[in-house]
Amino acid sequence: MKFTETALAGAFIIDVDRLSDERGFFARSWCEDEFAAHGIAMPPQQANLSFNPRRGTLRGMHYQLPPYEETKLVRCTRGAILDVIVDLREESPTFGKWIGVELNANNYRMLFVPGRFAHGFLTLEDNTDVCYQVSAKYTPGAERGLRWDDPAIGIRWPFQPLLISAKDQAHPDFQGLAVPMVM
Repeated sequence: MKFTETALAGAFIIDVDRLSDERGFFARSWCEDEFAAHGIAMPPQQANLSFNPRRGTLRGMHYQLPPYEETKLVRCTRGAILDVIVDLREESPTFGKWIGVELNANNYRMLFVPGRFAHGFLTLEDNTDVCYQVSAKYTPGAERGLRWDDPAIGIRWPFQPLLISAKDQAHPDFQGLAVPMVM
């Protein structure tokens, strides 16, 4: 696997190394040792699948409070998404900054999302599937969200979302929000 650190410390774009022949290719998408070599300790506790029938579906921006924070390894297995993360670590030099990465079924690219980051995505095609491994089990009482279109963050979505849940529309503004290291 090829790990490319993003502008947000600790977040990586991960591309698979394809071993190709006449049958197609084989690639490893998870290896504890390779992740550890890049300073990533993420024993998956849960695997999630999100099916999105409509282009323009926005999910996010979600995170969980410590000690239930989630690190995620996200991959789009059908269709395409703009996957977006926001650094909510107050001690980080990139606090309040965001990046967006296109993940699609053809590029096999993954995004590693550290804990204490908000995460969300916009579907770029109909019938899009997103799979992600998560380091912590979902804990409803620790769940939080950040407004997807908060001008203080300034995420540049490629187009206006067409479908957003009422819950995601009700997330609060950034307003200096920080996710503490411990609760």
